[in-house]
Amino acid sequence: MGSLPTEMLEHQPLLRAHCYRMLGHPQDADDAVQDTYVRAVRGVAGFEGRSSARTWLVRIATRVCLDALAARKRRRMPTEGPPGEPEGPFVPTDPDEWVAPFPDAWLEPSLPVDEQVELRHRVDLALVTALQRLPARQRAALLLAEVFDWSAAEVADTLGSSVASVNSALQRARARLGGTVPGRAEVDPIVVARYREAFVRHDVDALVGLLTDDVTFDMPPLPLWLQGPERVGRFLRSGPGAHCKGSKVVPLGDAGYAQYRQGGQVPWALVFFETRDGRVSAIHHFLDVGTLFPLFGLPDRLDEESPMSSAAERGLSS
Repeated sequence: MGSLPTEMLEHQPLLRAHCYRMLGHPQDADDAVQDTYVRAVRGVAGFEGRSSARTWLVRIATRVCLDALAARKRRRMPTEGPPGEPEGPFVPTDPDEWVAPFPDAWLEPSLPVDEQVELRHRVDLALVTALQRLPARQRAALLLAEVFDWSAAEVADTLGSSVASVNSALQRARARLGGTVPGRAEVDPIVVARYREAFVRHDVDALVGLLTDDVTFDMPPLPLWLQGPERVGRFLRSGPGAHCKGSKVVPLGDAGYAQYRQGGQVPWALVFFETRDGRVSAIHHFLDVGTLFPLFGLPDRLDEESPMSSAAERGLSS
């Protein structure tokens, strides 16, 4: 990457976000960005400046992502299958099957606040999950047209197809998603904070009281998911969730937290929320901590003296 102009390296946050929307997982996105820069180094001598460096890199990144998607199945969330029961079975599958959240630390800190908010919306978990349901080339066409505001001709040039094919792909993609790229899922930070505080107390009655009647509760890479307050309550009272008593948490922005079991000694999950009308409507637990905790800059354990432990205490008093 050393032979690329500095201005090209400055586009890494944007490329990570684009590759994440395409691929559905931050590790895949990071790998794709590295591959993008490798290809850019090889081709930089032929870059004639007829487009901006940003546009040129997005084209390369899109092709990298399409190559990656051709070699594997799309990622998804457990809620695409039927709901289960709190008694299990709890048999994990390959972590490569599942969508995972985007680290806030990857957002460009130098951007104005309004642009950071917009970028955060465009890597929203619900949005990215919906995008994964599209065929890869439809997904690429839609993102290039709606996120980057490219013309059908520019999209066609990137995808190696005709303008007519691109317009058809856009029409099918928009129809499947209900007209356009979905907006961000609602997240009420006050509701999330109430849930977090009740969770650390292991006050199951309070937790259940915060849930909508149709709440969903998933735990990838476990394919099993639960629906409804009664099933979630059973899971937390007498199912595997009972072992969460004594957990510590580290807030991750307004939308979730990192959970450590056994008083902070065992990293357990990244937990993210969706809310509706003052209640929790979806809880996503991502259990692939070996991959995700390092990407989020989280330690293996919370020692009493660690900054993260202090953050956990501050989060509970906020």
